[in-house]
Amino acid sequence: MIKNPIGLLLNGVIVSLGLLPLLAQAQQPISDTQVAAMVEALRQAAPQTKNPNDGLYSEWQVKPETLKGWSKTCLKRELTPTQFENSPAIARQVVSCITRRELSNQFRATNNNEIASVRGAACWWMTGNYTGCDKGFTADYVQKVVRFYQQQLSKSAATQS
Repeated sequence: MIKNPIGLLLNGVIVSLGLLPLLAQAQQPISDTQVAAMVEALRQAAPQTKNPNDGLYSEWQVKPETLKGWSKTCLKRELTPTQFENSPAIARQVVSCITRRELSNQFRATNNNEIASVRGAACWWMTGNYTGCDKGFTADYVQKVVRFYQQQLSKSAATQS
């Protein structure tokens, strides 16, 4: 039998209140500014093959098989590569949707470490994995994305001042 139910209840309330800030931090949403900065960074860092028939579409250089799943997830319908290529607004909408999802996943995985999240999302964008982009071409790509991301955030901050 519980000897002091009020003390037990009070302890439960105190512990719960102590955890609230941690829960709020863990569920911090990604801002539209962060998503826009990441989308633009991915666009700027996209490898340019100089081959117009490289099989990649839009300024973000997306593979057709990737595009099918992304458009279905974000638009609830599949886009053809031509539709994606010919509509920068729709391409940006799909890329923004996927970027928000992946940045959110990475923010949770890194305890809201913004740069680690950008690195993880950039690595995923290039390879399909969140890690393993620490040398060679993929490391250079991830660094470019981080640099462009920071530049975009700086521009946003300057315009808001």
